[in-house]
Amino acid sequence: MMPGLRKRLRAIFLFLLFFSATQWAAAQARIITGIVTDQHSAEPVPFASVRFKKSGIGKLADSSGAFHLEVPAETIDTLQITSVGYEDFNYPIDFTTLKKDSIRLQVQLIPGKIYVGVVVKAKVNRGLQLWKRMVKFKPKNNQFRFDNFTYELYNKLELDLKNIKKDKWVNAPFMKPFSFIFDNIDTSDGVPILPAYMSEAISQYYYQKSPVRRREVFKGVKTLGIQNESAARLLGGMDQVVNVYNNFIPVFDRQFVSPLSDNGDNYYNYKVLDTQYVNGRRLVHFIFAPKRKGENTFEGDGWVHDSTFAIQKLNLRLGKDANVNFVDQISLIQEYQLINDSTWFLAKDKFVVDISPLNKSGLSFIGRKTTTYRNIVINDPSVERELAKNKKTEETVLPQDALVKTDTFWEASRHEDLSATEKGIYKMVDTLLGLPAFKRATNTINFISTGYYNINKFQIGPWQNWISGNYVEGLRLRFDLATNSKFSQKVVFHGYGAYGFKDQKFKGEFDAMYLLNRSPRSYLYGSYVNDFDYGQNYYGEISSDNIFALAIRKNGVPIKYIKLEEYRLDGFKEWHSGLSVLLSGRHKAYNPVQNLPSKELFTQSKADPLTTFEASVRLRFAYLEKFLENTFYRTSLGSPYPIIEAKYTKGISGINNSAYDYHKIMVGVSNFKKIPPFGSIYYNVFAGKTFGTLPYVFLDIAPGNEIYYYNRYAYNMINRYEFIHDKYAGINFEHNFGNGLFRLLPTRRFGFRQFWTAKALWGRLSDANKQLNFVGQHPFQTLDGKTYLELGTGVDNIFRVLRVDFVWRALPSNISPTYTGKRFGVFFSFRFSF
Repeated sequence: MMPGLRKRLRAIFLFLLFFSATQWAAAQARIITGIVTDQHSAEPVPFASVRFKKSGIGKLADSSGAFHLEVPAETIDTLQITSVGYEDFNYPIDFTTLKKDSIRLQVQLIPGKIYVGVVVKAKVNRGLQLWKRMVKFKPKNNQFRFDNFTYELYNKLELDLKNIKKDKWVNAPFMKPFSFIFDNIDTSDGVPILPAYMSEAISQYYYQKSPVRRREVFKGVKTLGIQNESAARLLGGMDQVVNVYNNFIPVFDRQFVSPLSDNGDNYYNYKVLDTQYVNGRRLVHFIFAPKRKGENTFEGDGWVHDSTFAIQKLNLRLGKDANVNFVDQISLIQEYQLINDSTWFLAKDKFVVDISPLNKSGLSFIGRKTTTYRNIVINDPSVERELAKNKKTEETVLPQDALVKTDTFWEASRHEDLSATEKGIYKMVDTLLGLPAFKRATNTINFISTGYYNINKFQIGPWQNWISGNYVEGLRLRFDLATNSKFSQKVVFHGYGAYGFKDQKFKGEFDAMYLLNRSPRSYLYGSYVNDFDYGQNYYGEISSDNIFALAIRKNGVPIKYIKLEEYRLDGFKEWHSGLSVLLSGRHKAYNPVQNLPSKELFTQSKADPLTTFEASVRLRFAYLEKFLENTFYRTSLGSPYPIIEAKYTKGISGINNSAYDYHKIMVGVSNFKKIPPFGSIYYNVFAGKTFGTLPYVFLDIAPGNEIYYYNRYAYNMINRYEFIHDKYAGINFEHNFGNGLFRLLPTRRFGFRQFWTAKALWGRLSDANKQLNFVGQHPFQTLDGKTYLELGTGVDNIFRVLRVDFVWRALPSNISPTYTGKRFGVFFSFRFSF
C-alpha cells in the first residue's frame, strides 16, 4: 500500500474513532439546568456559584440567575449553590438511579446574614473607595438631575397570607362557605402561602426640576372590592418613588440611611467581591452591612457600572436588628437600564415585606409591590406643556373611566403578563365579592373594628358609645343612626339619642352635611346638640364620655359637668393651593351642673348669663396636604410643610338671649417632620387673645387631662378648668429618637424607643375678668404672666403598642399658696406605628 494512502486511511480511522468517542460521551452526559432566585423577593440572584462538591465541576449562573451544566452519567455528587448574603443550597444528585437525562431546578436561596469584615492591614479598602466614587458621581447618575422627564408607570400590588393552617381554617364553621379559596394555597420554603388580593395601576408620570412640579394621569386602576378614589390615587407613583441616591430611604413611617448616603461610611462597611461583564459592560459587585446594631440601616449587595459608577442593580434587606414593628423581613430591589449610551434610568423596583402582627409562626402577611417604567422621555418640551395644566405643584388626575377599564385594556397595557397564580387571585376575589356570606362577614368585621354597621341605606354605631356611665347620669344608654352613601352621594344625616337613668333626662344631637364639591372640597354643615359638654374632645384621644374613663381618673380631682345646648351652621370652602376657609355661626347656652360656678353668679340684664352667639371665620393653609377619604369624610395624612391656621370670632349680643359682645383671635402653626437619622419631631405653636369681660366658658381654658391616659395635645399635669386666660401663648413639642440610648443597652432586643416632650404656656387674665369669674367655690387659676412648663420622657414601643410617659410639672413653683396638686405623674397610652 502506498505510504500516502496509508496515512490518509489512518487519519480517517482516528477521526471516526474520536467522533464515536465524543458521540458516546455526549450520549452518556447528563444535563442540569435551573434558575437561582431569592426566596423572599423571588428576584433572580445573578452570578451565583453552581458547583459540585466532589468533582469541582461547575460555573457561575448568568446575570438572570440561569445556569446550564453537563456532567458524566455516573455522577453521584452534591450540587452546591452559593452566593454572598445567602445560605448555601445543597442538592444531592445520583444519576445512576435516575432514568432521565436532565434535571430542571428552581432554586430559592434563603437570605442570610451579610458580614463585611473590617479592613485592618490592607493598604487600600476597595469597598470604601468604590463607595466614594459612587457618592462623587451621584449628581451625574441621579435621574432627578434632568430638567424634566416622563414615563409610563405600571404598579402591581399583591397581598398574601402566610402560615395558613388549612386543616384548622377549612373546618371552621364560619369558613365553610369560603372553603374554595384554600385550593389556591401554595408553599414557599415549606411555608403555606395563600394569595389573597391584588391591584394594578397604569399611569403617566411627569416631573419638572425647577420649579418643582409633578403630575400623574391615571390610565387604568383595578381594585376589586375597593371603590375608594383617594385610596386608588395612592396606587400610583406620586408617593412611591424610592430614590436610592438620596441620603435616606423611606420604609413605612421611618427613614433608613441609604448605602449611597453622603455619610454612608459612618453607618456601613463596604466590600468589593468581584467583577462581571454584562452586555459588554464591566460591572463591579459589592456588599454592605451596618457598622452598628439597632440603627435604621440596610444590608445587601449591588452592581455598579465601573466607568460611570451608576447603580445597575441594588438589593436592600432589612437588618436583623432594625427596630421596625410587626415586620419580619423587607426586600427592596431596584434595577436601572441604559436609555442611551451614558444615561442610566430606573427600570424596575420591587418591595416585598413580611408583616407578622403576633409572631413569625402565626398568621402573617406578605405584601409585594412591583413597579416598572417604560417609554422614558427626558428634557422634552411636551413635559412642560403637560405640567402647565397643573393647578398646584403636585396634581393627581384620576378620570372616572380609568376605574372601569376592560380586561382587553389590561391585557394590552400591562408591562408584564400575569402569572397563573395572579390570575387566580382575581378569579377568587371576584367570586368572594359575589357571595352574600362574604358580605355579611366583612360587615361584621367592620362593625367590630370600627364600631359602625351598615343596614341598607342606614348606618348604626359606634357601639363603643352605646353604654357608658358617670356620676351625674348614672348608667347612660345611647344610640346613633345615620344615612350612608346608598342613601345619597351628596347629603348625610346623623343623630343620636341618650338617656341617663340617674338624672332621668334625655339628651341628643342631630346634624347634617351637604357636600357641594369633593375636590377641591366644599360643604354646608348644620347641627343641634343638647347634651353634656365633655370638654376638649378636639384635643382628647379618650374623652370623659367613656365608661373606662372613670376607672383611670386621677385621684382627688373633682369631676366637672356642664350642660350645653348649641345650634351651629358651617360653610367650608377649599382651594387647590391648600388654602381653606370655614365660616361658622353658633348659638350656645351653657348650664353648669357640678363643681363649676353656676350661671346665677353671672347676672346680665335681659339676657341669659351663659348664652352667646358667635360668628367666626377660620383660615387654614396646608400646602400639599393629602387625605384618605370616603364618600363624606376624610382623614388627613399630613403635609410636608407646616400647617398655618388663624381664626377670628365675634360675639354678638341680643340674638336669642345672647348676652355678650366680644372679639377673639387665634393663630397657630403645627408640623410633624422627620429628621433622619435623629427620629421625628412634632410641634404646635399657638397664641390668642379675647377682647371683652366674659364668664369662664367664653374665655380660653387651657386643655387639661384628668385621667392617666396620656393626651398628646393637652397639658397632662393640668386639670380641666384649672387655668383660664384672656391672653395666652403656648408651645407643644415632642421629639421621638427611635432607639436612642436603648440601642446601647441589653434591652435593645425588646425594641424600646426613647422620646422627650416639652409643653409651655404663658397666660394673663385681666382684672375685670378675675373679678367676674373668681367668685364662689371656683376651680380657676391664672398664670399672671408666669410660665407654665411640663417636661416629660419615657419609654415607647413596649410590647410594640404601649407607651409610658413620666411627666414633671416644672414651672411655676408658686402659682397659688393653696395649690395641692401633684408635680409628677405617670401616664400610659397606646400607639400603633411601624
